[in-house]
Amino acid sequence: MAGVESPIDLDRISLALQGYNFGPGYISWALANYGGYSELNAIEFSDMMAARIGSAGYGDKAYVSHVLRYYPIGRSFMGEGNAAMVAVAQSQIGNVGGAPYWSWWGLDYRVEWCAIFVSWCADQCGYLDIGVLPKTAGVRPYVDWFRDRGQWQGRDYEPSPGDIIFFDWESDGLADHVGIVEKVENGLIYTVEGNSGDVCAERRYSLNTPPIYGFGQPLY
Repeated sequence: MAGVESPIDLDRISLALQGYNFGPGYISWALANYGGYSELNAIEFSDMMAARIGSAGYGDKAYVSHVLRYYPIGRSFMGEGNAAMVAVAQSQIGNVGGAPYWSWWGLDYRVEWCAIFVSWCADQCGYLDIGVLPKTAGVRPYVDWFRDRGQWQGRDYEPSPGDIIFFDWESDGLADHVGIVEKVENGLIYTVEGNSGDVCAERRYSLNTPPIYGFGQPLY
């Protein structure tokens, strides 16, 4: 159904894999609406089907990355598993106020939402369920979580896409803001951050810029 032509036809292999998990209806739906598989349309289809059947969830939104991590060609194709996290974060750029994220947390009022945003992105990718990232509303618990697991890097580290970046904007030696590394290019770190001026925004910083506190390295 997916039209896979060879063992390196990873676009169609991805479509077939997600169709195996969601059922063949996903394949026809993805082809008709998007021309194939993407991390974001897998999330959209899962949410749509969950709402349709009145369930808390439907299938594994990150099934493709969960399978392709064991396929040498697939690991390269999937960006070592971090591509979905970055893609979901990028899809939220421009959101003002953070309502989708703190309401997902179960709140009916606004709170500081940078850490909740990171958890929300991880949940959309299925990474909370498998323990790749924790569900937390606080910045410092995130730092502790990475440090406790030996997945912490200091501010002199050059991060990779999907790493979690922490800031100390108050210059008091404590992390007070968190975002997702989008890419590193020409000596600049590009990020997607929730609650950056109450907006989900792309930002950029020079490597080792003073507000950077450190980095967490999720094991995608």
